[in-house]
Amino acid sequence: MKQIVLYSLLLGMFILPQNTRAQNDANDVVVLDDGFQDYFYEALKQKGIENYDKAIEALEKCKGIEPENAVVYFELGRNYLAQKKYNEAYDNFQKVTQMDPKNRWAWVGMYDVCYATKDYNKAIPIVEKLVEFKDDYKEDLTSLYMNTQQFDKALELINELNEKYGKSDKRELYKADILKDAKYQSAEKNHLLDQIKKYPQEEANYIALIYMFSQSNQEEKALEIAQKLEKAIPNSDWAQVSLFKFYLNNNDGDNAVKAMNIVLTSKKIDSKIKHRILNEFLIFAKNNSKYEGDLDKAISYFDQDKEVKVAKEIGKYFYSKSDWSKALKYFDMHLKTVSDDMEILLLVMQALTENQQFDLLAKRGDELTQLFPTQPQFYYYAGLGYNQLKNYKKAVSLLESGIDFVVEDPALEINFTIQLGEAYNGMGDVKKRDSYFTRAEELMKKQKK
Repeated sequence: MKQIVLYSLLLGMFILPQNTRAQNDANDVVVLDDGFQDYFYEALKQKGIENYDKAIEALEKCKGIEPENAVVYFELGRNYLAQKKYNEAYDNFQKVTQMDPKNRWAWVGMYDVCYATKDYNKAIPIVEKLVEFKDDYKEDLTSLYMNTQQFDKALELINELNEKYGKSDKRELYKADILKDAKYQSAEKNHLLDQIKKYPQEEANYIALIYMFSQSNQEEKALEIAQKLEKAIPNSDWAQVSLFKFYLNNNDGDNAVKAMNIVLTSKKIDSKIKHRILNEFLIFAKNNSKYEGDLDKAISYFDQDKEVKVAKEIGKYFYSKSDWSKALKYFDMHLKTVSDDMEILLLVMQALTENQQFDLLAKRGDELTQLFPTQPQFYYYAGLGYNQLKNYKKAVSLLESGIDFVVEDPALEINFTIQLGEAYNGMGDVKKRDSYFTRAEELMKKQKK
């Protein structure tokens, strides 16, 4: 919170008084040495070697000689502060400000004490005084308002500093914390409206206001600001973010697509917002199949996205909705870039099964057993596919090879056993058929226990 203030006592900063007495001869001046300078320099020397008690002892003698000398009190304050004797330090710094209200370093000393003791309420009027000397102290004042929960004052000061000096990460964090409380949002909305009037070309103010209206479910107002932004800055990508949602809500797919494409190709807009827009369009396209091609194009914008595999996630979305054909389409798009994604390969096998595409199931399953020879699921799906195609001999070969790789997976072992029974049944081998079906029943009973 507090700025680091470096200050030193330069001999030239203070005039150390000497008592003089003029004689009859104007050229004959006698200096009366009362010991002040000796004691004062001794105090500086002792402070320099961190012998604060002796420094204070010398300064007390100085004070006895010149009780109205502000420099003595200032040095006492510094020595007491070094000893962490905060009350004594504060009293001496305060004494200096009473004697010389324009002595900034004395006010800084009082602030040092308040900061060290975390007495932020006491620090506020001191820093308000320091602001008169130097505007930089408004940053400290902002932090003090935050620490004392005077959020209205903090917000006002943050906006003033932002306008005057530009935004800072620290102030923006403060502001975000304040605006979590709805009671401060109205003032901020009014402030942003005022800023838009004053600075119509400042895009950030529109964006902040659109976000605030959207967060408080004031969609019409958010749209109104987005339209103002589009009018003021026609090439603004951010205007399209809110316009996109407006078009979707009004079932205007064509304009929604145009807005979406601008957003997805923009380098200014965060990837999280792009993902949100794509998800919203995905739901829209699911119910409006004519836009499926636009969805495919939108996915292509995310090909280089290392954080989220978009085609994969969309495939899983359609899988969860039991839309097997679309799930397979997007899974295949994903597998073109990540061919060994085991999770998706297994979902593909199950989707082909659900969609009764047994020829593809058998073919792809067979191919995958060559690529992943110890993965039993691929043998199972290939065997299932060949059984449905009535190629029982091929099914038996794959199922008997794959079952050896099943380890501690009772459900998969049961499925293998059933498919083997089906295969031998198709081949007319009743003995082996009954053997496998009996084995399957035993495994199912065992699993229920």
